[in-house]
Amino acid sequence: MTRDQARLFLDAMIGAAREAGEIIRKVFSETEGGVANFEQKSAFDYVTETDKLCEKTIMEALKICDSSVPVVGEESFSGKELPSSCWIVDPLDGTTNFIHRFPVVSVSIARLENGKIIAGCVYDPLRDEIFTAIRGEGAYLNGRKMECSTNQEPAVSLIATGFPFRRKDITDAYFCTFREVFLKVSDIRRAGSAALDLAYVACGRLDGFWEVGLKPWDVAAGILFIEEAGGIVTDFWKRKQALYNGNIIAASNRALYDILTNAVTRHLLGLLNDA
Repeated sequence: MTRDQARLFLDAMIGAAREAGEIIRKVFSETEGGVANFEQKSAFDYVTETDKLCEKTIMEALKICDSSVPVVGEESFSGKELPSSCWIVDPLDGTTNFIHRFPVVSVSIARLENGKIIAGCVYDPLRDEIFTAIRGEGAYLNGRKMECSTNQEPAVSLIATGFPFRRKDITDAYFCTFREVFLKVSDIRRAGSAALDLAYVACGRLDGFWEVGLKPWDVAAGILFIEEAGGIVTDFWKRKQALYNGNIIAASNRALYDILTNAVTRHLLGLLNDA
């Protein structure tokens, strides 16, 4: 994969993300204060017509750029294994937020090539912020280079997480993890868009993040951002497998990474599949 090809892919992702973002922004503004119509995909997991329309819009744009690989989208992918080369799309990350008009949503797109994430973008349509990266060329927020936080003191760090809504059976163990981390850091946020949380770690707004059971479209772009911005990102077993198993830890430095990995090791590993 040449640098010019990666740039071409990123430009296509940016254009597609902005198109989808305009759809989200329009629907959001038209029904401010209401609750959007939605369907239930599974317990506590939802989809709206906006999700579907955004995914269709993105897929069409990406196929124009390169139709030689499949598009793996949250609302259309039915396979069990991620292809080694593909587009990875979350057309509306934060659907539950969107349904309730809680203003934290994003569009996330990445390109996987021979098992490696080579480019990605996350767009926040409500703040008009676009996070981008090409492997080996750094990560950027609205064209300005991103770097992870230089804060080395856990007691003044801000961490984010996501509650395991797909695994409510591990709630007690999860909250033990939460408590252990909370007692060692300044505070914890739970905003509801993992794609944005990871982007925020990359740009220094957050010092770390962990979550259980995410999907490839939630994390693909964010993993690349953090790696390009100088941070650490692995799965709970300290491997580079978070894209595939969704149990992700990200941190701006080793001290925070150790706090997060120690907590999940103590309370969660015995309850999770390490595949």
